[in-house]
Amino acid sequence: MADAYIALGANLGDRRANLRAALQALEKKTRLVAVSALYETDAVTADGSAQPPYLNAACHLETDFDPLALLHMLQSIERDLGRPADHKRWAPRPIDLDILIYDDLVLDDDRLTIPHPRLARRPFVLVPLADIAADVPHPVLHRTIADLAREAGTTGVRRITGPEWASPPVP
Repeated sequence: MADAYIALGANLGDRRANLRAALQALEKKTRLVAVSALYETDAVTADGSAQPPYLNAACHLETDFDPLALLHMLQSIERDLGRPADHKRWAPRPIDLDILIYDDLVLDDDRLTIPHPRLARRPFVLVPLADIAADVPHPVLHRTIADLAREAGTTGVRRITGPEWASPPVP
């Protein structure tokens, strides 16, 4: 079994329900170990366009899926929850699922990069991830997630509720 850390985000529709539905779909195919608190965050766009705020969280999975199979499974969940296959990068979305860390793997190919290439610069990912993986080292930077989160700060990241948002409760 591999340990995988996944970012969850949504800024369209019933954001909380979309995140819960994604967790339920993940539970059917993996072992859900932990879920972070829920955060509302300002949308980050490449062109500075206005978008609704996101709800963001992170989860820790134990999985038998290899990284590419996990990516395909996440993309399937996204499509099932209303994200179009031809979704434009940086556009608003009902669900976004990203592999952040997969064991201590470092992978960089045209289909997938692990650890996530922008992980260390994104407070909206690092803050929730630090809830459940504070002592996990970044496989390239060799610094803990807690250290990276402290450095990134919390600008634009507002805690909404603890991990109980993922009810029914996740172990």
